[in-house]
Amino acid sequence: MSINRVIISGNLTRDPELRSTASGLPVLGFGVAVNDRRKNQQTGEWEDYPNFIDCTMFGARAESLSRYLNKGTKVSIEGKLRWSQWERDGQKRSKIEVIVDELEFMSSRNSDSSSYGGNQSYGGNAGGYSPAPAAAPMAAPVVDASSSVYDEDIPF
Repeated sequence: MSINRVIISGNLTRDPELRSTASGLPVLGFGVAVNDRRKNQQTGEWEDYPNFIDCTMFGARAESLSRYLNKGTKVSIEGKLRWSQWERDGQKRSKIEVIVDELEFMSSRNSDSSSYGGNQSYGGNAGGYSPAPAAAPMAAPVVDASSSVYDEDIPF
């Protein structure tokens, strides 16, 4: 058995590019910068090293989201890795990219006017774009303080 799942969170490195396949399927391509924090051996200071990750999204969701994504938008992405190889000008080239299944906006409207909204999630197997409606705040559940939780009650 093998698992091909990846979750990344970062900022878009460029405005997304919307294209279509020969059959008319929308394809959205964009890059995400994800920082890797490491300690500099010479100075002892922690430093951020960016990783630039190519991402691709297919279908109606890709077309709809292209209107809300801009360079700098903070997003969280879940998807799978795909390796591609091709030849250009006699040289073999390859890359690894993330095929996006889920995308969640991490920027709020107030902090980034170019994004759609904070913590909105789009994706799933619905095949279409359907933003979650704004829900009224829910009251916190009432917890009976006299009840106890035992190790046997925890499912893991």
